[in-house]
Amino acid sequence: MRIGKISIEKPLALAPMEDVTEAPFRLICKGLGADLVYTEFTSSEALIRQVPAALRKIEILEEERPIGIQLFGGLEHSMEGAAKLVEQFSPDLIDINCGCWVRNHVARGEGAALLKDLSRFESIVRKTVQATSLPVTVKTRLGWDENSIVILEVAKIVEQAGAKALAVHCRTRAQAHQGFADWNWLEKIKKVISIPLIGNGDVNTVEDVKQMFETGCDGVMIGRGAIANPWIFQQAKSYMTKGIIPLEPSLREKIELCIEHLMLSVHFKGPRDGVVTFRKFYSGYLHGLPNVARLRNELMQMTALDSIIDRLQQFLDQNVHRWNEPALSSS
Repeated sequence: MRIGKISIEKPLALAPMEDVTEAPFRLICKGLGADLVYTEFTSSEALIRQVPAALRKIEILEEERPIGIQLFGGLEHSMEGAAKLVEQFSPDLIDINCGCWVRNHVARGEGAALLKDLSRFESIVRKTVQATSLPVTVKTRLGWDENSIVILEVAKIVEQAGAKALAVHCRTRAQAHQGFADWNWLEKIKKVISIPLIGNGDVNTVEDVKQMFETGCDGVMIGRGAIANPWIFQQAKSYMTKGIIPLEPSLREKIELCIEHLMLSVHFKGPRDGVVTFRKFYSGYLHGLPNVARLRNELMQMTALDSIIDRLQQFLDQNVHRWNEPALSSS
C-alpha cells in the first residue's frame, strides 16, 4: 500500500481514538508492530485559534513514524487553515475524520454529519487537499443509517477530490458501536476506487485481521481491539505469515507492559494526570487475569506511581506460579 512516501505491504494501522491514541499508547502499539498510527482527532477550529490543548494533541515523535494527524471540522476555511498549520508538525499524512458519530460533533456539522451533505463532504476534502503538500486521507462510515448507505458514492468523491487513501469503518452513524460491522462493503468499495482502501470495524482477533484482508482491502485498521490487546499487531503478523495463532501474553508480559505504558503516561503528562488518565487502560491489561476484580478496584483509587507499580509487582509475584499458559494452537 502506498500513501505519499509511505509504502507498506499489508499494513496494520492503529485507529485514531479520542482520549486513547495519545503518544504513550501510540508508542506501545508501535513497539508491538503497528505499521501506521494516528493522533487523536483534533478540532480544526481549535487549531486555527492556536488553542494550546489542541496543539499538544498533534505533537509527534520521530519514533512514531509513519504517523498521521487526524483533523475534524465542518467548515472549509477552518480545515484549510488547520491543514496549513499541521504542516509545521511534519506528519506523514493528514487524515480527515468524516465518521465520528458523537452527538455534539454531528450537531455542529462535523464527522459523520458530512455523510448527509455530500457536496460539503466533497468540498471539505478537496479544499483540505489543495491547502497542503502532505498526502490527505479520509476516514468515514458506510452512511448515516441503513436507509442512506452512500459509501460507494463517497468513495468516488474521496478519490476524485484528490485524497490518497480511504479508511472505512463498516458501520453507519446510527449504529455508533452497536451491532456488527458489515465487511461485505469492502469488496464493493474496492471495485470503484483505485486508491488504497483500509478496512475498520470489529477487528478483535488475528483471524479477523486475516479475514478482512481477504475482502481485498489494502490495509487493516484496529481500534478497540487494540485497547484490549495491544499485542494484536505482532500476533496478526505472525498468524498471517506462519499460520500459527500465537500464545496469549503471559501474566508477566501483561503486568510489565501495563507498567511500561503507565510510566510513559506519567512521563508525558506528569505524575497526577499521567496516573489518572491511564485508568481507562487497566481493564484491557488485566482482562482475564486471576483474582483481578479487587486489584482493579484498588488501582482505580491509587494516585502515586510508585505505589501502583509496587501493587502490580506484588500481584505478579503472588500469581505468576498459578497462571496457566494457554496451549499453542494452529490453523
